[in-house]
Amino acid sequence: MLRTPGSLFRQAVTPRLNPDVSAIIATGNKSQRFTRNLDDSDWTNSILPSPRSGWADTSFTDDFTNVNSALLREDDPGESAASSLLSDFLSAFLKHSSSAVFDLLEDYHNLCLDKVEVLQKVVQRAGASSRTAGVRWILQQESSTWRLMTSLYRDRVQSALEEDIDMTVASQSEKLVVEQLFQRDAVIRQGQLVVDWLESIAKDQIGDFSDNIEFYAKNVCWENTLHALKLRRRGSVGLSIPLVTELDPDAPLRQQRPLANLDREDDTRLLKNLLTLIRAGMTEEAQRLCKRCGQAWRAATLEGWKLYHDPNMTSGLGRLTPVEGNPNRRIWKLCCWSLSEELDRYERAIYAALSGNLKALLPVCESWEDCVWAYFRVLVDSLVEQEVTSSVLLKRLITKEHGEHHHVIQRLVILGDLDGLMEEFSDWLSSSKPLPSHLLRFMTHLVLFYSSLGIALKEEVCVAVLQSYITLLIEEQQSELIASYTSQLPTALAVQRYASYLEGVSQTEQQRRALHLAADAGLDVAAVTQLVVEAVRERDGPEFTPHTHTLETNTTQDDQKKIDVIDWLLFESAHRAEALKQSNAIMRRFLAVQKHEAAKAVFSKLPADSVKEVQRQWAGLQPDTPLPAEDLNAIREHRCIQAYLEAHEAFSDWFSHSSSAPQKPVPASQAKFTERVANEMRENEYQVECTAWRGRLQVLVDEVKERVYQVLLFADGWMINTPEVRGEVSERSLQMALLRSLCVPRLSFLLLSVLTSSSRHQEALQLADVLVFSKEDLRRFLQKIRESSLMLLDCGLDALGYT
Repeated sequence: MLRTPGSLFRQAVTPRLNPDVSAIIATGNKSQRFTRNLDDSDWTNSILPSPRSGWADTSFTDDFTNVNSALLREDDPGESAASSLLSDFLSAFLKHSSSAVFDLLEDYHNLCLDKVEVLQKVVQRAGASSRTAGVRWILQQESSTWRLMTSLYRDRVQSALEEDIDMTVASQSEKLVVEQLFQRDAVIRQGQLVVDWLESIAKDQIGDFSDNIEFYAKNVCWENTLHALKLRRRGSVGLSIPLVTELDPDAPLRQQRPLANLDREDDTRLLKNLLTLIRAGMTEEAQRLCKRCGQAWRAATLEGWKLYHDPNMTSGLGRLTPVEGNPNRRIWKLCCWSLSEELDRYERAIYAALSGNLKALLPVCESWEDCVWAYFRVLVDSLVEQEVTSSVLLKRLITKEHGEHHHVIQRLVILGDLDGLMEEFSDWLSSSKPLPSHLLRFMTHLVLFYSSLGIALKEEVCVAVLQSYITLLIEEQQSELIASYTSQLPTALAVQRYASYLEGVSQTEQQRRALHLAADAGLDVAAVTQLVVEAVRERDGPEFTPHTHTLETNTTQDDQKKIDVIDWLLFESAHRAEALKQSNAIMRRFLAVQKHEAAKAVFSKLPADSVKEVQRQWAGLQPDTPLPAEDLNAIREHRCIQAYLEAHEAFSDWFSHSSSAPQKPVPASQAKFTERVANEMRENEYQVECTAWRGRLQVLVDEVKERVYQVLLFADGWMINTPEVRGEVSERSLQMALLRSLCVPRLSFLLLSVLTSSSRHQEALQLADVLVFSKEDLRRFLQKIRESSLMLLDCGLDALGYT
């Protein structure tokens, strides 16, 4: 499961709409769905035109003076302007507690909306780059989706909390009946939320356009027709086209005669913009526009939708209160339906929207949003009428195919079909085409929102979404964000994912910062660093393969990575015990292949006080309890390796010194007196150097002997666990046993060669008292002992070096 701070009943929070309603926004056969990518050719040409372009000529009067000129110089100003959303969304996510999820959605909405406004200015000032305009469109859709989520899920959560409350009260008031209907019926309530959401989107798009539109007619209705009729009455001019002879609102329909051409153009433009306002939920603004154009009668026809309510029936007050709404609303609605089947295109659509005539409304719907608005407006209207007058529920369903990502998400969110949403996410992630980065960000925060509500989703899909987003953040080098999103994965997977990311972080300060962010995000830093070290340590394979005749003993680039990986465990002193264990494991592998310099480099990484620090930390936790066997054995192994490295270093010093003996000067032949004197001086200097060299050599021999004996006579045995963990035969124990069989004979032969080359044969023979060999090593050792015995006999001593 994703990490979730709370829980609610899923079925209560995400009610499924009934099949009729679900079909309203169905998108047809799943196999026929399509998706779009910003890199697709001709992507913006099919999407970017305003969905209201067929209803109104939207104009923008923004002041562009504040547009950042630096953005305009970017190769891709859209991506540059919107890139900060990655960090902005994380800041918003971290700012809000789990109980403030709807404030969080509001922040998401506002963040997207702010970027849309910036990109709109960039597009208008610099020209419509396809990618910049595409990013603007995606963010506009995302902003709309967050607004939808806020409305629907605020209502769904509230419904879950109040589902057992009976709010039905008998009433004769249409207004009260409908209010009670909205309170108890989640379907109609959420259907209205969808309508409100779509209308708010349209309102944002049209702005204040109605204030900037000029009509030929001002305060007089059909003034051109009026002027023509006046001229004909005076007999000044004849009319080639028979116009209406009366100017009441019903005249054109009753007489079946047209208005003047200019008046018809005015009416078409007016009706087009009235429909735009109604589509945006701005009915009162539409009425004001009618009055400004001299058509107050048309404004009156838009008034009849209000529900009837007589407060005097229930108030019990002594004074009368004005009645609200239209007592003849049903008759008005029938008239609107009749008009929606008789008038021109846009006027027909206006009255279709008011009466719920879906057939007459759909022809003017040019976008996915328009179609969904039409169906849901008719749905809500039908449910209201069914409650008020027991009319029949709408049966006509939308079947138009729409597959843009955000439209698919919006549809499934409205339906509460979270399983379908997860299937779509899975399909998109498995597609060969990469998802736009902003869509992936949206998907991530959507699943986190559901997680914060405690709503169970398909975990494998949620994890895949988060994993994809984390990969995007890594590719975009958003190092400050990675830990927070990784922490939202299941615990074990979060540790593994962050450790994998840290393997690619090499700079010390970056490593320190990455661990600090991980701790702030609640990740198990100790487990993460341990996994990083183990992954690098075993990169060449988990097999422990020692080589007695290694050709390459120099430190390679891969070796250096294994050496440096210990740094991850040294940032915090609390990890010092693990640093000991991991460094021991790395050094075991190096010693097995005789890479002594690499092993020394690992050893030198550890602070000198590491053992004392481990002991101090345990004493602070359990002052009366000895260290655990695991830590005691790690300290013991560390000291065993230290003894071995010191012995090998002593041998290296001896070998280096023994190979650098003073060179005997060569006297010149037939030298003169002065040259003979110089030769004698050089010979004297040589003898002095030889004496010093031999003295130093004997000191080094003693040093080698002492260091090797420290390994051979290590307390309780070199590389042997004490205390032993009963019943356990670990990989570590097997490796230590193998190292004993390799390193002890190796050191023994080194010491034997040092002693015999220094003519210290009696001491060489004494090695036999402390060594235990395999048969092959014993055979070789006895051969060396035999040679030393023969040398002792040649010196007049017995075979053991005694007189």
